[in-house]
Amino acid sequence: MSIMMKTFTTLTAAAAVLLAASAANAADLRAQSKTIEVPPPPSIFDIAFGAALSSNYLFRGISQSNNEPSVSAYFEPRFNFTPNFQGYVGIAGASIDFPNRAAAEIDLYGGIRPTFGKLALDIGGIYYWYPGGECYDTSNPACTWEWNKYGVATLAKEDASFFEVYGKASLALTDAFSIGGNIYYTDSYVNTGAEGIYYSGVAKYVFPTFANGVGVYVSGEVGYQDLGTTDDFYGYVSLPSYTTWNAGLGFTYKVFTLDLRYSDTDLSKTDCYLITGDFGANDLGQSKWCGATFLAKLSVDLTLDSLK
Repeated sequence: MSIMMKTFTTLTAAAAVLLAASAANAADLRAQSKTIEVPPPPSIFDIAFGAALSSNYLFRGISQSNNEPSVSAYFEPRFNFTPNFQGYVGIAGASIDFPNRAAAEIDLYGGIRPTFGKLALDIGGIYYWYPGGECYDTSNPACTWEWNKYGVATLAKEDASFFEVYGKASLALTDAFSIGGNIYYTDSYVNTGAEGIYYSGVAKYVFPTFANGVGVYVSGEVGYQDLGTTDDFYGYVSLPSYTTWNAGLGFTYKVFTLDLRYSDTDLSKTDCYLITGDFGANDLGQSKWCGATFLAKLSVDLTLDSLK
């Protein structure tokens, strides 16, 4: 009898242990289910918008703001057809200082952004509109005549607007490191009549975010701008092709980004003048718009989803 009682007691204790372990596991699962938050799917419709203040507005290594500060802003409605396929249109503006004295640069753009796992693509077109320009040509009575302090005459069309198509690719090799490539094509670079193709490779590494929410990244780009021959307004000049590069360190906090960057090109000051028509060029026809530059840019970027 005592043997049966001992066996019964042992079985009862074992069952109690199993029930307790099962209850503990169930509690752990419930606790885990409470802490794991599944992110909601992206909204079908969203809007991205933002603004920036920069110490210089560089376009492929060349100053668009006469080496002076520039302000910019953008507004971009987006439509997410699926979680991996987005369509978008946008408008952006920036302050500039062009040879034709255009009032501003207004960019009208649109395209699609499909993603395939770790590969993200961006295919679209962009129209660079420069309203408010004037014609400068000392040999044309219909245009404005202007000479700078060095006695160099300004030569610029009233309209410098042009259109480009582009393709971009970004591949996330790890959660922190990504590489990519870009290509842009236009049949009339800055409306000079010269065909232009721009190729570039980019890389970015994002460090772990600090406990205070500050993020840090490093990034760089190497690009090549291939240019053709201008139209008769500019005298059928063969514009010099060139290489440009930049490297920088960035800091992020919530919706703010501070980007500190070094940029340069292999253009001589003379070739720089041929491309830009810099109204401040010296009497040797040399421009400072394409040289080594340190750039600081503070930007804020938001989406409607992020404000919900």
